[in-house]
Amino acid sequence: MSAHNQGTELGKGPGLWAECEVTWKHEEAKEYCNLEGSGKAHREDLSWISKIQVNQPAVLRRAEQIQARRTVKKEWQAAWLLKAVTLIDLTTLSGDDTASNVQRLCYKAKYPIREDLLKALNMHDKGITTAAVCVYPARVCDAVRALQAAGCNIPVASVATGFPAGQTHLKTRLEEIRLAVEDGASEIDVVINRNLVLTGQWEALYDEIRQFRKACGEAHLKTILATGELGSLTNVYKASMIAMMAGADFIKTSTGKETVNATFPVAIVMLRAIRDFFWKTGNKIGFKPAGGIRSAKDSLAWLSLVKEELGDEWLTPELFRIGASSLLSDIERQIYHHVTGRYAAYHDLPMS
Repeated sequence: MSAHNQGTELGKGPGLWAECEVTWKHEEAKEYCNLEGSGKAHREDLSWISKIQVNQPAVLRRAEQIQARRTVKKEWQAAWLLKAVTLIDLTTLSGDDTASNVQRLCYKAKYPIREDLLKALNMHDKGITTAAVCVYPARVCDAVRALQAAGCNIPVASVATGFPAGQTHLKTRLEEIRLAVEDGASEIDVVINRNLVLTGQWEALYDEIRQFRKACGEAHLKTILATGELGSLTNVYKASMIAMMAGADFIKTSTGKETVNATFPVAIVMLRAIRDFFWKTGNKIGFKPAGGIRSAKDSLAWLSLVKEELGDEWLTPELFRIGASSLLSDIERQIYHHVTGRYAAYHDLPMS
């Protein structure tokens, strides 16, 4: 069954979405996404949001299907794991981050898999790197300098807007974005104000994200929904749609600091929102799960989910990222096992 047919079938009757009237039109949606516009959303413009309901049992059934699947093996697994490497936003977001460990992170981003392992797979000349490195705003300069010294153009992403809680004044959050961009960040991962979602202030949420979009300038905007704190899958869908309408280039599940981070039910809802938005507007929005994705097996499940829900064209760094800090180490261990037939000792692989 094609993704389009599957989505159409699931969208009817007892599908993922309960019956609702979503009345926004193609041209209206395009106007929302026009970054040259006024960025003002009025109550009547967003009134359809309140009519959306997500069918939670259907979402949970779909999530169980994904989790029950057997994974690929042998050379196919190695190929998929190398694909996963190229989609990772290699991240360090610790209170004890220093220039030296950021430098080490950047070196690992450029050389994510040991050279002899790549040669054994005949992949040593394919330029495999991670998709980006992600750091706190104060560490952006360190990351930019380290990557320049390494002679590579891997993007630097910075969290911003009072990460992870987002509980600072709007003026401060906007200035944090501007400073990160000035320091060289080409991607900004912002956190939304969860209070606006929990209290149904959709217009205010739209306006805030529009201001984030403007402050980013040419930098890509990834909007972190912090789905574990939004209360319901219906709110996840609504927040996803508002973020995309307001100009987000990516929607991201979590900060990685919440009690509940990236889960398959949440991902299914966000991916369906991305697909709905694409069908309505023709605009492709990226997806980034983050938080709790630690094993190579996890990464394969996430790639499979995105492939099934959105298709192969989303399996690129331009439209799919995985936010992770320890995932790369496990992927390299699995590649080592595939090549050598044994698991690596602690000293066999370089620290990341």
